[in-house]
Amino acid sequence: MANITAQAVQALRKATGAGMLDAKKALEEADGNSERAAQILREKGLAGATKREDRENSQGAVALVLLENKVGAIVELKCETDFVAKSEAFVEAANKAALELANSGESGLAALAEEVDKLKLTLKENIALGKSARFEAGDDGFVDGYLHVQNGRGVNAVLVSLVGAEPEVAHDLSLHIAFAKPEYLSRDQVPADVVEQERKTLETLSRNEGKPEAALPKIIEGRMDGFFKGICLLEQSFVKDEKLRISDLLKGATIAGYSQVIVGG
Repeated sequence: MANITAQAVQALRKATGAGMLDAKKALEEADGNSERAAQILREKGLAGATKREDRENSQGAVALVLLENKVGAIVELKCETDFVAKSEAFVEAANKAALELANSGESGLAALAEEVDKLKLTLKENIALGKSARFEAGDDGFVDGYLHVQNGRGVNAVLVSLVGAEPEVAHDLSLHIAFAKPEYLSRDQVPADVVEQERKTLETLSRNEGKPEAALPKIIEGRMDGFFKGICLLEQSFVKDEKLRISDLLKGATIAGYSQVIVGG
């Protein structure tokens, strides 16, 4: 068998628009003959597949897998249209990807590259793996999550890993994150430039409102508290009980990690 170089594969891809794996297989089948390989791709209907890669794929589905509250994974599978995102084959592919990630980690996702290429051909859209997350809890921790389903496919997935709390707390926290969409865990994680810009904006706003100069520092700090409450998970009010802050809900437990993946987000 001829030695198939990366340069030969790239040249065939550029000439035919086929996927990387398909181009490599065609060259192997053609014993390195690029013209014969191109013909093989045409006969199999694989030429032109990568032309779809330039098309926007802001639709899709997210899948969530939990393994006995100790391991959890989220995977986003992206496509072009809502019609394809709701299809049984597409949703099944997203679920399989999440299961592979939960069981095997990133190597499990990498092994799905060929299946994603085949799905592009079957569904005739620009399909690709999007955002993903995986958490594995230790002996004193739990992983839980929440998946919001719309029209038969997941559109908003949350995964939470907690230490020192029961699974029910992790589930409540997942539900909260799904709807509150916090950008940061705590205020010390908010970038300094973001904080400074918000402070300047609030100072200008307060002055424009005619607030007394002596009262400005206290007014601005109060408004900054509201800013942090809106974007920082630990300072938000729990969606099921607005009198309860998330930091209070945890009752001393520690958030080892959390992730939220929203279709198109």
